[in-house]
Amino acid sequence: MTMQVAALMRYPVKSLGGEPLDPAPVALRGLDGDRRWMVVLPDGRFVTRREVPAMARLHARVGDDGDLVLSDADGARLEVARPDGPRRDVTVWRQPVTAATAGEAADAWLSERLGRTVQLVHMPDNVRRPVDPAYGAEGDEVSFADGFPLLVTTEASLDALNAQLPERVTMARFRPNLVIRGAPAAFAEDGWTRLRIGAITFRLVKPCTRCVVTTQDPQSGEALGPEPLRTLRAMGRVWERQPIFGVNAIPDAPGLIRVGDAIEVL
Repeated sequence: MTMQVAALMRYPVKSLGGEPLDPAPVALRGLDGDRRWMVVLPDGRFVTRREVPAMARLHARVGDDGDLVLSDADGARLEVARPDGPRRDVTVWRQPVTAATAGEAADAWLSERLGRTVQLVHMPDNVRRPVDPAYGAEGDEVSFADGFPLLVTTEASLDALNAQLPERVTMARFRPNLVIRGAPAAFAEDGWTRLRIGAITFRLVKPCTRCVVTTQDPQSGEALGPEPLRTLRAMGRVWERQPIFGVNAIPDAPGLIRVGDAIEVL
């Protein structure tokens, strides 16, 4: 079976619900529009579902005009224009980044729903956040994602994991950008270093270590217990003492990919 793209997802706001894409423009910092927005505390530190599971109940998509559309489980919506005004310093994993503030309306909307004072910020086009130089090359960059432009997973690996779990989980637990169908074996991605999809090549640079977010209900944020982290550890899916699922990838050039595109291992 030829490997192909099974799904493409972006998450416009870090840790909020995402949206499927087809086709998906690929930029050097990831799928176009992926994690270009982020929620921060008043001191600038980033906020994720690790600390605020209620973020799972909020969704974000990018409108046709490029503005952000936020929505909650009750159907309330807020449109947020890409900001071009005041900037401030924020931090992602202690890494400083300059961001543009989205404004009081967005801050109030999110603060009310998350039960704490937060601020919404956007990464401007002219801000560059480098990837970890231990895994990337000079010029490699990333959005507000944890560390790398894309997360790649395979259906074969999820099937193998589900075969060991007491209850099946969906791919949504792992929040990938690119899902691959037709991998020759479960966890075959461990041995891949480069992929080609259409005209774009991707470097697979590091296993993706997984956290408590994978143990939460993807829609509600409810804590569901120790799985799948416990089973990943039992299966030996561990890297630097952390459970892993999926691989982090860096594109070599911008371009366009689609669901159904053939994938070649280089």
